[in-house]
Amino acid sequence: MQLWHSPARTHASFDDPDLVSRAGLVPVMALAERCGLPALVRRHVKITSRTGVNADLKAPCLIAGMAAGADSIDDMDVLRHGAMDTLFDGIRAPSTLGSFLRSFTWGNVRQLESAGKEFLSNLAGAAPLLPGKDVLAFIDIDSMQKRVYGHAKAGAAFGHTKIGGKSLLVRGLNVLAAVVCTPLSAPVIAATRLRGGSAHSARGAASLAAEAITAARAAGCTGKIVVRMDSACYAGKVIAAIRRGGAFFSVTARMDAKIRSAIAAIGEDAWTPVSYPKAIWDEDQRRWISDAEVAEVPYTAFASKKGHAVTARLIVRRVRDLNRKAGEGQDELFCCWRYHALFTDSPFEMIQAEEQHRDHALVEQVFADLASGPLAHLPSGSFPANAAWLTCAAMSHNLTRAAGALAGAFHARARGATIRRHLIAVAARVARHGRGDITLHLPESWHREQEWMNLFEAACGPPARAA
Repeated sequence: MQLWHSPARTHASFDDPDLVSRAGLVPVMALAERCGLPALVRRHVKITSRTGVNADLKAPCLIAGMAAGADSIDDMDVLRHGAMDTLFDGIRAPSTLGSFLRSFTWGNVRQLESAGKEFLSNLAGAAPLLPGKDVLAFIDIDSMQKRVYGHAKAGAAFGHTKIGGKSLLVRGLNVLAAVVCTPLSAPVIAATRLRGGSAHSARGAASLAAEAITAARAAGCTGKIVVRMDSACYAGKVIAAIRRGGAFFSVTARMDAKIRSAIAAIGEDAWTPVSYPKAIWDEDQRRWISDAEVAEVPYTAFASKKGHAVTARLIVRRVRDLNRKAGEGQDELFCCWRYHALFTDSPFEMIQAEEQHRDHALVEQVFADLASGPLAHLPSGSFPANAAWLTCAAMSHNLTRAAGALAGAFHARARGATIRRHLIAVAARVARHGRGDITLHLPESWHREQEWMNLFEAACGPPARAA
């Protein structure tokens, strides 16, 4: 591709008041209003500070800006250009939105989280967000250490994270999240919690799991729910909270002495060979694994803690540990194995339960989506302000995911950045005609025209007939 005209004969000017660069915000925010976002914020969030007034306008501003690609308070200026004030009312300046965030207390953050959970329930009713939710759903709980740099960041401290497969100490704030998905859907965020950077991974996990199960039920997950976690959440309180919520648990077991003894007691004839259609990358051995062996034994965990003993299934996967000196002429004398154990009360058979547990890694896709979008920064020095920003980021993620589900099958599982690029960041010219009618003139031959129109008609057309 090359320029058709000489650069010297090509001119540019920012002078068209009828253009917008994010026309996709029209159907996206129409969907948000249809799902009651302003009313939910108005009902739940009660900020007494003078700068916290009109929360029902300012919170949707933050969510719309994040959906448009903003990852800082200054980036909220993306909402103020061209004909945006013709399409939307109540747009606020970045400085106003920054003051609004700083007016939050921790109680106000919890109020906003309640609004977010109801908003997710309404989105699940308005879009095919979680297909198959009446049969089986998964909740994945994990944490992410978000690096920060400012010396005045409240709560910032050093915590462990993995970068390039290595465990490092990183100064930042810690994000605990629970995401919900089905075997047919992409994950949405059911609950979030911002913690100090030095927080232990299991801190608050029990209450977050209970909230996530409640949110999943409200969103229509009436079938089986399996909560998946890594070894950081291997705790009796967390498992007890999951069971009280009527869900099953599947957690990676810590390789302590009791677990090793239970694995050593497994007979050789108890192992079942499995082969993976798609090879799995083994971080420790730095190679692809395509076959393994799986076995199962009953196991009682947390017996040393009064009232916390849980008897369930210990499912163990073992992989051949290759001889690293084979290339130097040192032959293998006997087989060595590496073991990976999970503790679960899953109702599924052994091979299926083990395979489902490995899919827990998809929570990292949500963290990657947030890190490449609104959570690229935690923009304030105030801890409650950053917690409110995190909650708005979760609501924006769910709204964007619902918009993708209405657009079509491809965008229902696409990354957030792809949805923004294909459906939201589309330029349009605004034309007024008739008695208050507005027409958006979008680029001819846009490669996602049909998907954009699917979203527009679903969000801006008459409400769908109730089933």
